Amino acid sequence: MAGKGDAIMTYQEALEQISSQAKFGIKPGLERIIKLLDKMGNPQDRLKFVHVAGTNGKGSTCALLSSVLTAAGYKTGLYISPYILEFRERMQICGQMIPKEELAALTEELLPLIQEMEQDGDALTEFEFITALAMEWFARSKCDVVVLEVGLGGRFDATNIIKTPLVSVIMSISLDHTGILGDTVEKIAFEKAGIIKEGGDTVVFSRQDYGAMQVMREAAQQRNNSFCVAEPEEMEQVESDLLGTRFVYRGAPMHMPLIGEHQVLNAATVLAALDVLRRKGFKLPLQAVAEGFAQVSFPARLELLSKHPIFLLDGAHNPNGVQALAAALRQYLSGKRITAIMGMLADKDSHASIGYLNGLLDQVYTLTPDNPRAMQAEDFAALWREMGVSAKAAQSPRQAVELALAHAGGDGAIIVCGSLYLAAEIRPIAIEILKGMAPSA
Repeated sequence: MAGKGDAIMTYQEALEQISSQAKFGIKPGLERIIKLLDKMGNPQDRLKFVHVAGTNGKGSTCALLSSVLTAAGYKTGLYISPYILEFRERMQICGQMIPKEELAALTEELLPLIQEMEQDGDALTEFEFITALAMEWFARSKCDVVVLEVGLGGRFDATNIIKTPLVSVIMSISLDHTGILGDTVEKIAFEKAGIIKEGGDTVVFSRQDYGAMQVMREAAQQRNNSFCVAEPEEMEQVESDLLGTRFVYRGAPMHMPLIGEHQVLNAATVLAALDVLRRKGFKLPLQAVAEGFAQVSFPARLELLSKHPIFLLDGAHNPNGVQALAAALRQYLSGKRITAIMGMLADKDSHASIGYLNGLLDQVYTLTPDNPRAMQAEDFAALWREMGVSAKAAQSPRQAVELALAHAGGDGAIIVCGSLYLAAEIRPIAIEILKGMAPSA
């Protein structure tokens, strides 16, 4: 591709241009992204990747990997989705989001190629466009390594245009996006295992359905990969409270501001992946691991916004994620009166999800997430009432936060969950309201 020109397009115009591709929906398949990257000179071939797939835990794992590699002195790209606070979170280098002017310049530069493909009947999806932008930015920035999160599935995901990565990491697998990926965990595991490339190394999250594990093991065998099931055996003296998780690893004390048993297992997967990178020449001393874990920042993953009242924000949005959340609520909020603010997408298995929370919640305020696939707040409240839980549809995120705070009182607890889109909407409002409640917040 040609070098950077002066951007005439503004950042806002770039975002509008990118989101306009959403009208082409989700179209699994690699033909379009291969064609586009070919026209761009294949920037992805100038990069090295850690590729991460899975139903749950991908985001936390990518954040930890990126934080450790950055702490060890590597110029580390990070590609994630969806974003929580702003679009530019999707692509970062060493914890810094892509500058607005660079995103605008790159979007303007790619636009003629996108339009040319559209005229040829090869309209790109929004995710394909964003993936191509990220690849170009990481390549121009000469990243040493890129931590690459799969968008959906694996086999036909736009991120899967890369050659054999340094390591393929597959996190917890459960039923999600069944209309696209398949209606059994084995079928979904087959799609996720699509990121396992010939002659590579694969690390998998330890708590997997037996059938899913077999599918991944076979894929690794067929493609001549080493296969590591990441057990937390070397993590000793594990302790956890609302402020984070502490443990000792190979004699070194570690702390991460992520909580829940699932985060311990995610951390074990990260540690196993780092061992693979060490074997490939990466210098990753335990001090860098400790620093990376301590500095990791990941909004909406059992994120504690306030201690009095306890106000937690979590992105759990499918049965497997909500099950992990429920376990954490039992562990950390035992005996507390819990008020929830919830909204879900209509294509999620909401009945199974809320089943895990049944008996834990005192009151639920429902919202309609800002997404075309959202379940209506009234319908969601009715589901809760059918289960015998007091539930009311709120008119706005602000009203939901105010109602929840009033109901919880100073010694109660509030959890926001059900949708990452909802977490993104609520987070700034909750922070603003809680600040106004000082000194208790």
